[in-house]
Amino acid sequence: MPTDRIALVTGANQGMGKQVAKELVADGLTVYLGSRDLTRGEKAAADIGDGAVAIQLDVTDVGSIARAAERIREEAGRLDLLVNNAAISTTRTDVRDMAELRASGQPSVVSLDEVRAVWEVNVFGVLAVYQAMLPLLRESSDARIVNVTSAQGSLTTMADPAFPFHTTFEPVYSASKTALNAVTLSMMIELEGTDIKVNLVSPGFANTALVNFEGTESVEDACREVVRVARLGPDGATGTFTLWEGVHLPW
Repeated sequence: MPTDRIALVTGANQGMGKQVAKELVADGLTVYLGSRDLTRGEKAAADIGDGAVAIQLDVTDVGSIARAAERIREEAGRLDLLVNNAAISTTRTDVRDMAELRASGQPSVVSLDEVRAVWEVNVFGVLAVYQAMLPLLRESSDARIVNVTSAQGSLTTMADPAFPFHTTFEPVYSASKTALNAVTLSMMIELEGTDIKVNLVSPGFANTALVNFEGTESVEDACREVVRVARLGPDGATGTFTLWEGVHLPW
């Protein structure tokens, strides 16, 4: 295993996670591509090339997370960068477009099972990975955690009637990102007295499966802020909530 920086990107077999991993590998990092389906992760790693390592990681399965942490410990001995990217917007497969998804997600009609399933990935999954990987991050002299959220998780932004997407706030995906922001803040506070940096990033509106391929930006453009923050060195900012390029978002 190379002695350069070691990274783990969750949900890295496709979309923005794969692109972030690709760019970090190009920087010389060894990047573990967390993938619920190992076969898909291995394909993504092969596409990226040397430096990309597929690892089976289902953020809703504590056993899977523990095995991934143990493998990283055995092979690398530490973790320098954790990018919590894995997320879902729905578990439904019968939704035709985002308009239908938003209509079905209104608080008066939404399925509570759907809310729980999305939060299991977007909120509890991030916390579970954090808990498992923190001992490895403590072994690094320059560790950073980047949690990928959404501007839709900003209560200040979404509460403004003048905001163009004000009416799209719902208790499934949007509120899961608000909860993720709160969990990230707790991580920031817990690690204030340590050398481990924590950042919260809102990417662009990527044209990926997460939004039924209705996004307005390429994957490369949408993940720019995630990559920028992931590249920050030991003197780089911590405790931030930003979008491209370093623009601070209100909580």
